[in-house]
Amino acid sequence: VQLQASGGGLVQPGGSLRLSCVASGFSLDSTGIGWFRLAPGKERVGVSCINIGGDNTVYSESVKGRFTISRDNSKNTVYLEMNNLQLDDTADYYCARASPPHCLARDNAWGPGTLVTVSS
Repeated sequence: VQLQASGGGLVQPGGSLRLSCVASGFSLDSTGIGWFRLAPGKERVGVSCINIGGDNTVYSESVKGRFTISRDNSKNTVYLEMNNLQLDDTADYYCARASPPHCLARDNAWGPGTLVTVSS
């Protein structure tokens, strides 16, 4: 089981990015998926997660209203659309198997993350 996040980059405050999570070795439509982030000096925290069908989503309070999680099972991909990015959103972003309502990561190891840097 491997999940790889991509799409990070450098963006100014108020800007937008779309992250992608691609699965290899298994079909993504068999599991819920969550996005997590690890900021410098902080613990890894959950940002959002989505169920298999895509009709149940959960967001952390810090991103609610700004981030949107979605999935395209035909492309084996889960997305995280991030709008109105703030300095505090700077972090390495990871995806992992996780399902609503608690969005707890189920994998023992983390795949490659993608760095999001918000800076003016």
